[in-house]
Amino acid sequence: MNIKSIIAAVISLLISTACSGGAKQEEVMNKDGKSIVVFFSHAGDNYAVGNIEVGNTKIVADYITELTGAEQFEIVTHKYDGMAYNPLIKLAQEEAKNGELPEYEGDVDLSGYDTVFIGGPVWWGTYPQVMFTFFKKHASDLKGKTVIPFTTHEGSGLANCVEDVKAAFPGANVQRGFSIYGHEVRTEKAKVEKWLKGMKSEK
Repeated sequence: MNIKSIIAAVISLLISTACSGGAKQEEVMNKDGKSIVVFFSHAGDNYAVGNIEVGNTKIVADYITELTGAEQFEIVTHKYDGMAYNPLIKLAQEEAKNGELPEYEGDVDLSGYDTVFIGGPVWWGTYPQVMFTFFKKHASDLKGKTVIPFTTHEGSGLANCVEDVKAAFPGANVQRGFSIYGHEVRTEKAKVEKWLKGMKSEK
């Protein structure tokens, strides 16, 4: 599924929902397994939103899946479980400084996907280091694929995430990324919809 197909699916969903009064997504989306959202999301103590059960980036990933039919792979590590915000950011800073690559659970075969969304929070100017563990393991798997970065943040925007994704996957077609404030994700689904629809107009 290329970008045009993804956006066409988004538009189809919006039109169908408006006409049918909320038809089930399975009836209006073509879920052919060609796109996937790979993301890391941190629940627990977060800046600006407090202690949350569902991480900000997971909410955005779920929006993308709802709107495009993309599958998901969540990068999961328990290294940060139960940590308060200040100790967490100190640990994240040390990991970035030392180039640490924390382990994560499970893995995914990306060979069957044409489009890969890559999302996470911004910690110290880029994605969390556990995402770089994933990047290293899959460095050669995204050659020729469309890669779409996105971030949740509280003022950093995309930071260096797009550049770091380009460096990690030099053979991929990395698109301009999308960022949204973490404190907005629960009320601003429309911004994700607008972003996905806007990608089509850029073609």
